Parts: sequence; C-alpha cells; structure tokens
Amino acid sequence: MVVKTTKNLAVAAELSVAAQRWPHRLNEMIHTVSPSLARPETRHTAGELIRGLLAPLVRKNCWSLAEHAGHPSPYRFQHLLARASVDEEGLIADLHTYACTHLGEQDAVLVVDETGDLKKGTTTVGVQRQYTGTAGRIENAQVAVYLAYATGAGHALIDHRLYLPRAWTEDPQRLHSAGVPDHVDFATKPALAQQMITAARTNGTPAAWVAADEVYGQNPPLRQALEQQRIGYVMAVPRTERILLPRGPATVGELAVLLPRQAWQKRSAGSGAKGQRFYEWALIEAEPCPDGRRWVLIRRNRTSGELAFYRCYASQVVPLHRLVAVAGRRWVVEEGFQQGKGLAGLDEHQVRTWTSWHRWSLFSMLAYAFVAAMAAAEGRKQTPPSSALVALTCNEIAHLLNALFAAETDTEHVLGWSLFRRSHQAIARQCHYRRQAIREP
Repeated sequence: MVVKTTKNLAVAAELSVAAQRWPHRLNEMIHTVSPSLARPETRHTAGELIRGLLAPLVRKNCWSLAEHAGHPSPYRFQHLLARASVDEEGLIADLHTYACTHLGEQDAVLVVDETGDLKKGTTTVGVQRQYTGTAGRIENAQVAVYLAYATGAGHALIDHRLYLPRAWTEDPQRLHSAGVPDHVDFATKPALAQQMITAARTNGTPAAWVAADEVYGQNPPLRQALEQQRIGYVMAVPRTERILLPRGPATVGELAVLLPRQAWQKRSAGSGAKGQRFYEWALIEAEPCPDGRRWVLIRRNRTSGELAFYRCYASQVVPLHRLVAVAGRRWVVEEGFQQGKGLAGLDEHQVRTWTSWHRWSLFSMLAYAFVAAMAAAEGRKQTPPSSALVALTCNEIAHLLNALFAAETDTEHVLGWSLFRRSHQAIARQCHYRRQAIREP
C-alpha cells in the first residue's frame, strides 16, 4: 500500500491532521450563516441538511436525508425548505462573503451560465418543454441561471435564478399553485444574469470581469449594463454577430477570414488535466466606446481550425493574455455544475414550489462552497505544487470527509487509497504534459 514508505507515512499523517479539522470548519461555515436563520431549531436543521447533502447517498431528497440524519420523518427538512423563517437574501450575502474569504479576491471572475434538470409532469415550478444543455435538446425540464465566483484558487456557485418561461408568467393560477411571489415577472436569462451580477456587486463581491456564453454575449442590454458599471467582460457570440467598424458593419465570422497570419498568437487558456489548453488567438479593435475599450476576440483550435468568437470590454487597455485568461475561466462553471450535482445534490431536489426550490439550491451551493473552500486551503499549503501528488480536489475532500468519520473506519486504509489515487493521477498528468511538450512546436 502507498502509505508504507516513510515519505508517504508523513504525508498521510499530515493529511490526517488536516482532515480532522474539516468537521470543525464545516461547523464554522454553518455558524457563519446562522444569523440568516431565525430560530435555533432552524439553524440546527439547516446544519443537518448541509451535512447530509455532502453524504455519499444514492439519492438526496428530504426522505433520504432525514433517514440519514436519524429523523423519524422528513417533516423537519420539508418545513425548513417550505415554511421556516429564512432570510434567503442574507444567506446569499453570507455565501458571497464565504466564497471571497476562502477562495481569495485576486483575479476574480464572475461566470454566468445556465443548467437544466429533466423533469416529468408540468406542475413543478418552471417546468416545460424547453432547450437544456444538460440533454443537448428540447426536453421537459426546469432551467436555472447560476453565478459562479472563480479565482485561481478555486470556484463556487454563489447565486441562482430560476427561469420562468412565458407560459408560466402568463398563467396566474399556475404561478399561485407553485407559490411564485406576486412581484415575479417574466425575465430573460440575460436579465436574470444582470440581477445576480448587480446583487454580487451590492454585496461587495470583488470581481472586475464577467465571462459567459453566447446566450449572454449577444444581449446588448446586458453588455451595456456591465459597461455602465465599468465591469470588464469576455462573452461568447455566434459567428453571425455584427460589429460596427469604420468601414462599415461586418460579422465576426467575416473578420476572421480577413485576418493575416501574423495576427494569430498562441496562448494558453489555462491548465488542464492533459496539459495547457493552447489555442491561437486574434484580437481586433471593435466599436468605439466612450468610457473604455471594446474588442472582438477570436479563438482558433490549433488542430481542427474551429473558431470561437467573443465580445470583450474593459475600462482601460488590457493585454491579450488577460482577455484569454478570462475566456478560459468561463469553463469552470461546467465543473461547478458537475460537482454541485454530484457532491451536493444540486439537481436531486424533489420539490415543486418556488420557495422550496430556491432554498434547496441555496443550501446545496453552501455545501459545495465548503468543499471548494477546503480544497483551496489545502492547495495553498502545497506550494510549490508537488509533482508526486495532485492537489486535493473537491471530490477527494468530500470522499475523505465521509470515509474518515464513518463508524469503524480504518484510517490507514482510507488515507492509503487517497494517496494512491493522487499519486497515480500525478503520474498521468506528468505523462500528458510531457507528451504535449513533445508535440507542441
């Protein structure tokens, strides 16, 4: 077993000491958000819910979580989600503060994206046949827009808005049955994104950049709102997006064809498990801006030649590599969705109403933010990065948190397997990076 060497025994001992702190750190996080939960029993139930969301259960809903917590019925969790006195805006503000505190504020980027959950029936709030990237097609689904906070240390989901299609907002009886507040009207996904970005800025969340995909990049009101707040952005647009140039309008696809060879520069959009994500990039000055600079950023795949296009803005001149880094940061939201669903049950709610959906998603984001914060803390300890072990990931921390504190745990066995996984992942990473270095000109 890996832990039998002297070096690995020392690493395992250090990891064991760090892991012993995690339950205490979880309690600290729950205590941090307690002021937004009115009653002591509400705070206690919320803590049990967050701990349960991180448990390795096959399904995570009020029934399974209540059984895991030792409750005689699911009613306490159901009451918390539907009727208990909870300051949801306060919880969101606490989540923002927690993410900024533990993930850091340097080079922070707010990333907007949506995800869908496939559903049956038509009575669950927001559900109808609509396109969702989760399935890659039109399905009966519930779609929500999320805001992620991303730094070099890690990332977490920090806000959410449920998208209500017009078929819902034009049916008062349906809204009433799902418990949708009277003040909620139809809002497009870019409008929901703008609400969350404004709320983040109001809560003091430090982020000079916003990244998003085409749904948001081709929306002029969202871009205008960001420019008015002097927030830089790098947002994808389709190749048919029209840009006003001194010589007249042109699509971004036409601009790419006219670029000379020397306009393209090789840059990495960030490191991945299989090496640096190298692409060729070109930057073009775009429409004039009274209070900043606008560009079109074009990315070209170095193998297939496939193109991607971005509208960019900054309040001052920034180098190409900075825009490329922001564009690359957008991909972390996909990992956030995957881990939020896999680790914290983000998509496993079995609730039908507006309030219950928002509270479930919020507690799930809090649970995921905790493992992201612990991963960031452990990553900062490993400086410089070790070539023998990959850094502790959110998945590994969640696994250890449950395995090490289960009844009758063989600690040496659990830590041994953790080191085995991380050492072999490190070997695979080294091989990928070495292979990439040989291939790259």
